[in-house]
Amino acid sequence: MILIDYNAIAIINVVTQKLELDENLIRHMILNSLRLYRSKHHQKFGELVICTDGMKNWRYDAYPHYKFKRKDARKVSTMDWNELFRITNMVLDELDENFPYKVVRHDKCEADDIIAVLCEDTQEFGKGEEVLIVSSDKDFVQLQKYSNIYQYSPMKKRFIVEETPRRQLMELILKGDQADGIPNVLSGDTCFVEGIRQTPLRKKVLDQLINDPKSHGDEIYRNYQRNKKLIDLSETPKSVKEEIIYNYEQQDKWDNKKKVFPYLIEKRCRRLLEDVKDFI
Repeated sequence: MILIDYNAIAIINVVTQKLELDENLIRHMILNSLRLYRSKHHQKFGELVICTDGMKNWRYDAYPHYKFKRKDARKVSTMDWNELFRITNMVLDELDENFPYKVVRHDKCEADDIIAVLCEDTQEFGKGEEVLIVSSDKDFVQLQKYSNIYQYSPMKKRFIVEETPRRQLMELILKGDQADGIPNVLSGDTCFVEGIRQTPLRKKVLDQLINDPKSHGDEIYRNYQRNKKLIDLSETPKSVKEEIIYNYEQQDKWDNKKKVFPYLIEKRCRRLLEDVKDFI
């Protein structure tokens, strides 16, 4: 299967390319991106599965400061975020209704969780199909601990290969993720919120903590557990995992193949009509 991080191709592309908030333009961009990824990778990896973020991420309950800067950044942005979300959500609903791709969403998690859960599910006996993750997000590298998982970066236009995914995950946990408001393990929970500079994490200490997260005392180990819960994709709550798998397995989109051509005509996607076979 080809796991699509929907926000990465919908919202991020609009922002980075500075596209106008025009329904037809954004719809065409999203559909053409899906067409390209499918036509390029379908033969080896199978069908697309579109994974998207929910509104009530469980991480906010575990750590209230998670991604705290994002709302502030949007307030000062010239982007009309409400309109952008309206358009991308509308296109997502159209995909769900008219295309032969499973659309998996869960109100309490991110697309990252969905992708990780579906990758983990392929480890069950009798499965083991090859999986391609289409995303530039570095957090997915940890999933290369499974031999059947591959990642393609739309930004770099190439596959991302990590020889030591378990060590890379440990480094992510220990260093934190400033973009998501997660401090390194030497720094307190409110470090970024209060504008306090992080305590530098030197390589010697980093290596020691990789070997033994408890080696520098209880407080740092507690911060390690904080970061692990937020960054390690195996930490998704069990109930959420079960609901994701149920959602995925209950969908049968085969009949939607016949809806693609009429949909492209209705939406006046003339250029895409020429390549309709790439969608189905």
